[in-house]
Amino acid sequence: MPAFEYHGINTQGKNCSGTIDADSERGARLKIRKIGVFPTSISLEGQSRTKGLSLNANVNLAKYFESVSNKEVAGMTRQLSTLLTAHIPLVEAIAALVDQVENPKLRRALSAIKEQVVQGVKFSDALAAHPAIFSKLFIYMVAAGETSGAMETVMLRLAELMEKAAQLQGKIIGALMYPAIMGFVSLSLVSFLVVYVVPKVTKIFEDVHATLPLPTKILIATSDFLGSYWYLAIGMTVGGVYGFKRFIKTPKGKDLWDAFTLKAPIFGKLFRMLAIARFTRTLATLLASGAQLLNSLEIVKNIVQNNVLMRVIEETRVSVREGQSLAEPLRRSGQFPPIVTHMIAVGERTGELEPMLNRVADDFEAQIDTMVGTLTTLLEPIMILVMGGVVSFIVMSILLPILQLNDLGS
Repeated sequence: MPAFEYHGINTQGKNCSGTIDADSERGARLKIRKIGVFPTSISLEGQSRTKGLSLNANVNLAKYFESVSNKEVAGMTRQLSTLLTAHIPLVEAIAALVDQVENPKLRRALSAIKEQVVQGVKFSDALAAHPAIFSKLFIYMVAAGETSGAMETVMLRLAELMEKAAQLQGKIIGALMYPAIMGFVSLSLVSFLVVYVVPKVTKIFEDVHATLPLPTKILIATSDFLGSYWYLAIGMTVGGVYGFKRFIKTPKGKDLWDAFTLKAPIFGKLFRMLAIARFTRTLATLLASGAQLLNSLEIVKNIVQNNVLMRVIEETRVSVREGQSLAEPLRRSGQFPPIVTHMIAVGERTGELEPMLNRVADDFEAQIDTMVGTLTTLLEPIMILVMGGVVSFIVMSILLPILQLNDLGS
């Protein structure tokens, strides 16, 4: 349903403006008048307004490139929690958010959701009409809040969950940004040396018809290939990356890649800890919101984003449905560290499963911060050594035949 921007005069004679969803301009005008506003101008949202009530017929291509980040959704969720805690009705709270948020796509979605809620549609069902913005976890937790009657508490927990996830992701991206930039600069520098500098220096060896050492032959062959067939090298690189991405999207490829990521040297432990921290934090939030364990496991298994762990969680859900504990099937799988299954077992025995899951998540997130910092510290000298080794190979490949020529001349 399209959204319309309007300007008008309310019953107090004051200028007002806003956004409303309608099937057509006429429908929008009727809705605006029903809320006590006489419209003076109306246009499709995002398009330039014309005089009177005329609409701009140009297509707004910008909206197809709009996106909503998890950080924006988390901020909106926290604001909604604050409004609901202040005992503001849901419809009024959503209307306040429509005026508050800056992202056009999110504003249009909230406006449509408000209209559906006004018509009697459940809030969770209205959210489900916008899957590109609100995840299944988000919708499920809202539904749990509607059932329990503690919507403001659920929204606050959901906001905290999303903020912690965004914060953790930001830390990892920020820590790896410098090594990534350094690697790109190093690769560009080496490519420049091999393609443009090396051919000019090694040309003198061709003129004297000297017998070249093996390293020099390798360097010249590499330089000639990249200089003459650079497009082929780029095509092979792009094709390899594209083929790899296509392969890991297949069921077999995804299984192989997910199994490898959990067993990979150094990074395998980090990936496993990230998945387990996400699993325990999300499960704790769902349980604290009043959700049932079986339903929570069904939702949370998609959060780990790893087929190996997803199958373990699904098998655990089946075992729990048959009367087993949560900790035992997780321990039996061998995919969860003993400390995790032990703390979950203690939480089940003492009736404090949700606090224990949060403790596991806190501990793993702290370890992830330490590990990421350590990896970043190690990557920098390793990249410098690799770069130094490549440059040394280039220099020695050039110097070796020059030294041989000097020996022959003397």
